[in-house]
Amino acid sequence: MRPIGTQKQLEQRRKWAVQLLNNGLGICETARQVGASPSSVVRWRDAYKKGGPNALNSRPPPHRPCRLTEKQLQKLQSILLKGARANGYKTELWTLKRIAQVIRRNFGVDYQLSGVWYILSRLRYSCQKPQRRAKERNEQAIETWRNQRWPYIKKRTKNW
Repeated sequence: MRPIGTQKQLEQRRKWAVQLLNNGLGICETARQVGASPSSVVRWRDAYKKGGPNALNSRPPPHRPCRLTEKQLQKLQSILLKGARANGYKTELWTLKRIAQVIRRNFGVDYQLSGVWYILSRLRYSCQKPQRRAKERNEQAIETWRNQRWPYIKKRTKNW
């Protein structure tokens, strides 16, 4: 299981552990101070002896590279900003399935829904749920009720 922390923080922890070992601290005490297992400390020590300080550098997390180029991602963002109706859908609601269809139609690349979610998070989009409201909703009547009728009802309930 991957420890908690950014790549940079984990890298600093490994370097700190090697520094403690070089200062004469034992493996178990070093492991306790850096919050790792003794076997990890031994692995870091051996990597340092074999490859020097660069052996402790972090590597990017393994994942498949994005199949869309930066230019295509920018074009996708402009397509999404135009809205779902401009892309041939009946409502303005974007779903992962609809976005996957747009990607397939415009760029010829098939994505699973989880991959579409990854792309959206990379573009800094978040999940949002539309509010459900009646079509017959009268905002003025609601505001009048809230300002005139509700204070009267609220006062009456306190005396009960």
